[in-house]
Amino acid sequence: MKNLLELSRIITKRKVRKIEIFDAATLKQKSSKFNEFYEALVEGKLKNDRDAAKLLYDCTPTEDKYRQLKSRFRKRLLNTLFFIDINEPAASNYDRAYFTANKEWTQIRILLQYNAKATAAQMARRLLTVALKYEFADIVVNCCRILRQLAAEYGDEKEFEAYEDHLQYFLPVLHAELEAESKYQHILLEYYRTDYTDEAFQKHMQQWCHELVALSERHQSPLIFYHMFLAWAMRFELAHDFRSVIEVCVQAEHYYRTHSKFYQARRLSDFYFHQLVALLHLRDFLRGKAVAEKAFKTLELGSEQWFAFMERYFLLAMHTENYIQAMAVHGEVVGHNQFRKLPLEQRERWHIFEAWLAYFVEALSQVQPILKAQQTKRFKVRQFLADPILYPRHQRMFTVQKVTVQMLFFLERNQYNQAADCVDRLRSYARRQLKKDEYVRVVNFIRLLQQLAKVDFDPQRVQGADKYLTRLEAHPFFYRGLLYELEVVPYEQLWQFLLQRLAK
Repeated sequence: MKNLLELSRIITKRKVRKIEIFDAATLKQKSSKFNEFYEALVEGKLKNDRDAAKLLYDCTPTEDKYRQLKSRFRKRLLNTLFFIDINEPAASNYDRAYFTANKEWTQIRILLQYNAKATAAQMARRLLTVALKYEFADIVVNCCRILRQLAAEYGDEKEFEAYEDHLQYFLPVLHAELEAESKYQHILLEYYRTDYTDEAFQKHMQQWCHELVALSERHQSPLIFYHMFLAWAMRFELAHDFRSVIEVCVQAEHYYRTHSKFYQARRLSDFYFHQLVALLHLRDFLRGKAVAEKAFKTLELGSEQWFAFMERYFLLAMHTENYIQAMAVHGEVVGHNQFRKLPLEQRERWHIFEAWLAYFVEALSQVQPILKAQQTKRFKVRQFLADPILYPRHQRMFTVQKVTVQMLFFLERNQYNQAADCVDRLRSYARRQLKKDEYVRVVNFIRLLQQLAKVDFDPQRVQGADKYLTRLEAHPFFYRGLLYELEVVPYEQLWQFLLQRLAK
């Protein structure tokens, strides 16, 4: 009763008139501007403030009525965060416990702000029990700081010492977790923007990885182990040691399976992702399919992580000539209701993937009739071949990909003049817009096409191709998700396929 009296005193004194949230009752009020705003956002109808203001009030974003609604709408969304249902089937016990722990920690801080010490202490003791069970070092430290202070105020030496002991144990753990997080973030910072062949970077990465191992040997923290496994997987990826990537990911999976208390589907799926990336580079479709089947049990459909995973799965199917599977992946992605909400560049990748699929259907349908049966009528080849294909400079690889597919279609249809025009456009593009050191594989593939166009696409007469093939082999395909690295079909493989088609 003492705790209830404390709580009621706080609530009554502050006179909470209404808690503004989005609940089932609010969303049933179809005439509400809040509901209209919410539905339009969820359905992907709004891209900016101008769209929202026009829809809601037929006004500009600067008008007061829109700005006030937007402010109240944002506040209502933030309030609703405290009432999210974390008890969904896909959520692990660890996830549920950590979400609840952070929510209760916020409540404890509010109680202390208004001097409700008895209630805060009761909640902090209960929260500490959960935090110790799951080894939430940050929550343990926060709770013990408060409880140690209250024990000192009440003169309870026994409790004071107990909380002091917890602090002495978990403070080094928390510091180690922060250090592990920092080392992993250093790797992540450089992962996408550094030349992975740079020796200095490789040495730094090796040092960070070994330091993460040392931290994991001192502290059995799940956060440290997560960052350690992920850092090693990324290090081996950059070194093109893909079998070691798989080995690290298998070890990480074993860790989560044997430490079920720390199991998190989201983190396990990170290792399935890197395992699939490794199998993409090894062109091992059967193992990749097995990894995908496990990953689908951990991935949230329509999430950013799911779309990234599906892109790699699609590329693996294409690189290993499993076109039926590639069609299935493509259909699942573009058919998902979250697809149209993706950034334009991501959606454009899948549109380009569709063009490649359409080409292989046309090229191989006679030898693989099942491909023709799977083809969708959505893709219009004639319209695609008439497309001038204009992309901004930062999306120059989209131009390369699409013009290449246009050339392949023209060759399949024996329209050699049009195909030669495509090669000429690629040659001009390579000379003016593609940096040789960054786009080395693309440039050398275009050089191969030039040799072919010189002899009117007669594979028997091609000369001077070996040096460009050698350069391609010296810079093997490597994909981190960066646009300039994208190859729907590896260039060496595409070159051989093209020669075989022309020889028929």
